[in-house]
Amino acid sequence: MTPLSTRPGPCRALVAAAALSVVLAVAACGTDSDTPATEELTPSTTAVTLPVSDVTTTLVDPGAEPRAVIASAPSQDQQSATLTTESTIVQQIDAAAPQDFSTPALTMPMTATSSETEGADTLDIAMTLGAATTPDATLQASLSPTEGSSARLTTTASGAVTALTIDPSPDARDIARSAVEQALSQAVYRAVPFPAEPVGVGASWTVTQEVVSGISLKQTTTVTLKALDNGVATVDVAVEQSPEDPVWQLPDNQGTLNIESFVMTGQGELRIDPSKPLPLGGTVTVGGDQIYRDANSQTTLKQTTGNTVTWS
Repeated sequence: MTPLSTRPGPCRALVAAAALSVVLAVAACGTDSDTPATEELTPSTTAVTLPVSDVTTTLVDPGAEPRAVIASAPSQDQQSATLTTESTIVQQIDAAAPQDFSTPALTMPMTATSSETEGADTLDIAMTLGAATTPDATLQASLSPTEGSSARLTTTASGAVTALTIDPSPDARDIARSAVEQALSQAVYRAVPFPAEPVGVGASWTVTQEVVSGISLKQTTTVTLKALDNGVATVDVAVEQSPEDPVWQLPDNQGTLNIESFVMTGQGELRIDPSKPLPLGGTVTVGGDQIYRDANSQTTLKQTTGNTVTWS
């Protein structure tokens, strides 16, 4: 890695890291020319299945009596729901002026049904997307072809998502396909599975999962069953992410950065009816500050990131 003293401006690794962070965080609001083409974003009539990291659910407190196992059930009754997502990212290299790469909110109405997966102990949640909207004029102009696109979640009976399949219209441009993919992926990693054991009001459990966003992160979600009324569970959610390695290995041999500080936490509340395919409502917001440092030059990349997922 080239030390800062041998060249003007920030070191190459910091610049590469900054660019990579922005691509990961704001791919949904780029343009066709500046959004990297991937297999998933290339127009195609073939659905693409994105694997989801395994989930480990651990019961901490079973809660008060009466207790019962909360498990998802198939439902051919069509559910209407709306997903709204928004991401923020502000970066600063050393004393340079901060740059804001935040993405606008994306609101996607959809309908969903669920059915048992043939030959497997899982559920298939089939979603049909409605007319998505955003305050960003460039993205809004590209969203029309995504209406009527389909997506599918594969879940366990506990509600853990194991796969996300997206089948956008072949007419959808990369900017719109990327926005839809990012929104659904954010929702997947805010999903709340239930423990296999019987639980009552006041129960708490943890959900651990690896989240890969340029850096491999361990995500621990602590869930508390706040209420259980007529089969509808209201849960409080607290999220914490931490890097699995203190060094960020940049792709394409662009160097390494020390993770000097990493804070990413959040909280929220969700209402979940296990007889429905999707959450009934609620919001979870996660955010924090991170500092990366080049060991050779002591140049630093500071960033503040966050994302919000809302169901209604």
